[in-house]
Amino acid sequence: MVHKLALIGFGVVGQGLVEILLNKQEKLQKEEGFEAVVVAISDLMKGSIYHPDGLHLETVLKVLKETGNIENYPDVPGIIKGWDSFKTIRETNADTIVEVSYTDVKTGQPAIDHCKAAFESGKNVIMTNKGPVALAYKELSQMAKKYGVYWGFEGTVMSGTPALRMPITSLAGNDITEIKGILNGTTNYILTKMEEEGWTYEEALREAQRLGYAEADPTSDVEGYDAKFKIVILANYVMNVPLSAEEVICKGITDITLDDIEEAKQQGKRWKLIAKVRKEQDKVIASVAPEKVDLTDPLASISGTTNAVTYECDLLGPVTLVGAGAGKMETGFSLLIDLINIQRAAHQQKLVKI
Repeated sequence: MVHKLALIGFGVVGQGLVEILLNKQEKLQKEEGFEAVVVAISDLMKGSIYHPDGLHLETVLKVLKETGNIENYPDVPGIIKGWDSFKTIRETNADTIVEVSYTDVKTGQPAIDHCKAAFESGKNVIMTNKGPVALAYKELSQMAKKYGVYWGFEGTVMSGTPALRMPITSLAGNDITEIKGILNGTTNYILTKMEEEGWTYEEALREAQRLGYAEADPTSDVEGYDAKFKIVILANYVMNVPLSAEEVICKGITDITLDDIEEAKQQGKRWKLIAKVRKEQDKVIASVAPEKVDLTDPLASISGTTNAVTYECDLLGPVTLVGAGAGKMETGFSLLIDLINIQRAAHQQKLVKI
């Protein structure tokens, strides 16, 4: 059965998924029995197109590169242009909505409403937007269950690195009492450069911005808000505890100085921005803050933009997962694995449809 996709948003991540589907088409068909067509793309800035039989993806990418607007796609019979995101979600024949729109991380919108519209229309959703999962996990997960559809969000924590599905599948049976990690590549890059190169915070930030690791407004990264949302997602999904973003104590790295870096070195430690959540009797405590980590801790060896997370398990002890936390192909892969999981679940008759 061909899996029909509608992309809401067509920035770097959406284009990454399309490139993966093109490049891996034969492999996915042969090894997974997975075949997908993109029937619709709707982007606020780049335009909107829909064809019930599927779009020619090479043409879509070519038109976008040459003109910047996918509505310059050829006027072939059956093509529809100009639909907004909600009309695309509700009225196309897509089985799954790929929600990769630009979303306000403080409100989770418009992605939260996109999810609701898709679920009510009987459509699966996969996404990389952190906001909806961190701010509305309980409501959206209940809606997905009510309507018998799949909600996938692997890419919200560590891009394509399996920070969510690995503990759920491979660590099943353990009581995970604590999760802690380096969940933001920008801040880890800055702290690495301060230690290894002797750069000031301001110098390291400027270089991170030049390389594209940090935004022009780096507040979400350097003040810890990005990591805060990710630890909320891990708490809710992996530990099954109803943690809200407001409950997370949060402090960024902007006050770290070279003197602090040197002091940590003298103590055999290294500064890292650590996001953590732990169970303490009948409550859960979560925080994001710079910490001096012992050099013997696996997290101390994580340098540059790499991410890592440690799960404290009652049966297995500490298990640390290391991998990319961002990137076009890496995040595109997170969407692909969610799609493959939909396919596998459908084969096991766990879903009504794909």
